[in-house]
Amino acid sequence: MEKLYTVNLEQGMPTVRDALHHLDLSLSGAKPHGITILKLIHGYGSTGSGGKIKIEIIKALRGKKNKKQIVEFIPGEEFSPFDPRVQQLIGKYPEMLKDKDYARMNYGITMVFL
Repeated sequence: MEKLYTVNLEQGMPTVRDALHHLDLSLSGAKPHGITILKLIHGYGSTGSGGKIKIEIIKALRGKKNKKQIVEFIPGEEFSPFDPRVQQLIGKYPEMLKDKDYARMNYGITMVFL
């Protein structure tokens, strides 16, 4: 079973509320299926300054991390071998190194570690 699972939160042009609901459903369903990393595709907005969905997803993940509902999250633009959080997580989550967005500075994704 694959430990990394991709969730497209921008598919169908959802509202922020719908994307947040999809995030919650994905998080609650991941662990029982042995998934340890969720790759969230949220896009970056058409203005290039960060879309509403991305902004709210990051806020929600910050809260979930503070409540210890997730281990860590790393926005795509920070998902590189130079980020200390990534360096720290490599031992526990080696499958993240195989992801095509690793070290690509993709502003439209966020990696969530469970």
